[in-house]
Amino acid sequence: MTRMGKYCYSILHSCKVITDHPANNVTDSIFQKIGINLHQQPAHPIGMIKAAIHDYFDRQHPGSFTKFDNLTPVVSAKANFDEVLVPADHISRSPNDTYYVSPDTVLRCHTSAHQAELLRQGHRAFLVTGDVYRRDSIDATHYPVFHQMEGVRVFSPEDWHAAGMEATQFAEGELKRTLEGLAQHLFGKVEMRWIDAYFPFTDPSFELEIFFNGEWLEVLGCGVMQQQILEKNSGPDQKAWAFGLGLERLAMVLFDIPDIRLFWTSDQRFLKQFKTGDMSIKFKSYSKYPPCYKDVAFWISDAFTENNLCEVVRGIAGDLAEEVKLIDNFTHPKTGRTSHCYRIAYRSMDRSLTDDEVNALQEEVRSTVADKLKVELR
Repeated sequence: MTRMGKYCYSILHSCKVITDHPANNVTDSIFQKIGINLHQQPAHPIGMIKAAIHDYFDRQHPGSFTKFDNLTPVVSAKANFDEVLVPADHISRSPNDTYYVSPDTVLRCHTSAHQAELLRQGHRAFLVTGDVYRRDSIDATHYPVFHQMEGVRVFSPEDWHAAGMEATQFAEGELKRTLEGLAQHLFGKVEMRWIDAYFPFTDPSFELEIFFNGEWLEVLGCGVMQQQILEKNSGPDQKAWAFGLGLERLAMVLFDIPDIRLFWTSDQRFLKQFKTGDMSIKFKSYSKYPPCYKDVAFWISDAFTENNLCEVVRGIAGDLAEEVKLIDNFTHPKTGRTSHCYRIAYRSMDRSLTDDEVNALQEEVRSTVADKLKVELR
């Protein structure tokens, strides 16, 4: 890390990043995740899912798809939002939801942030895998860093004319056939259904659900790429489809992994179970240590958000924070002030926590919440 003029800089993925800009809301614990690249580890569940998807596309379209898995997660706000047509007033642009390194630079919220640039470079079929970052709640299925894969394929008039179809109809049909095949490749012969959806960068847009282990599960989102994106970055008279899927979501279902924090553990009791790379592996839970619950109550301000609370808890407890849950919401009948009470579950994945350790964490959480979030403790 070096200091140049007013701000402090770090070099991440060959990209100079301001790390102490006033607009920066990225905690040290999040910055430290950059470069770990679970998706590049072949004997890790995330790397295994990536490899299985690559295998499917290599079999179905040999030599057609260019694969990227080392693009920097530090991107411009323009690439992350504007170039994929995210509206200026969309909630995802808020610092409550997105990690800003500076006003014009973010940690990518989705692998779609690379879509326009790769199209400008002339790529017509590609898969992008990477770590993505979102400020989020704390529970077994949410984590501020996770992994996505983006897929794009571009078609020319010759393609849909040869099929005797209209352009959008052709692209939609190719998209659905491709992704139904991918779902079968990963899950076997399962019942599927398509749900109409909305995404700023595709129209029409869909979600694919599968019936697996007795319930319907959303697998991915996709659609026909907005023509404006294609015309600006690739050229006229083209059609394209695009999809995005979460690798953790798939891995948790396929491998029976119950807690998203496990993907980040260095405990060999977890990692050794996947060393063979066998996609039929089912995770065998090792000793689950007991949780310790602590409550924190405070009068909230107008500026309070739950995501900010979760960032404070994560910044102090890290992965020892298993869940943060609102258990009481009270409005005083006379003053109109609102009080929230949150229950924090502390639990380690690999050891028992001591009372002294948890008490120290909770005391630091209380004091930091009062100081940083400008709330009045009760």
